[in-house]
Amino acid sequence: MPVARRLVKKVEVPDGVKVELKGNDIIVTGEKEVVTRSFEHPRIRITIENGSAVVSAEYPSKADMALLGTITSHIRNMVRGVSEGFQYKMKIVYSHFPIKVSVKGQEFVVENFLGERNPRIAKILGRTRVEVKGDEVVLTGPNIEDVGQSTANIEQVTRIKGYDPRVFQDGIYIVQKRKEE
Repeated sequence: MPVARRLVKKVEVPDGVKVELKGNDIIVTGEKEVVTRSFEHPRIRITIENGSAVVSAEYPSKADMALLGTITSHIRNMVRGVSEGFQYKMKIVYSHFPIKVSVKGQEFVVENFLGERNPRIAKILGRTRVEVKGDEVVLTGPNIEDVGQSTANIEQVTRIKGYDPRVFQDGIYIVQKRKEE
């Protein structure tokens, strides 16, 4: 009879951050922010022990081991998000027509892109905050997925189709990714 094989990974939680487990939902609470995410898998177990999140699997397959690492990374990003936050910086670049950008609620509006009459609109997800400072756009928030996807939405909305990208380099591009200061 084989000996029980168990794979366990721990996520240490710093002071000032609280991790709770309600059913399949993990709730990470910091001083100002709260991030919630649902993890559901029949072979992966998540528990809270001594203030740390413990992710484990009995007799894990290769796929289970990969999923264990993925879930651990998600929880680590949640903890980092509520304690430090995430920040992406983007640069507005144009050579043909001046681009006018603004934030209206949960939408990022790009006007006069390549002289177009209709504005291009990108969705801002979750609690991502967007600031426009001259030719720089700064996105900050506690959830790395919401901040990253909002950044990607902005970059994709200014993608040029049908023109040579070496000549028409207009757009809004990611310049820097880092934790919030």
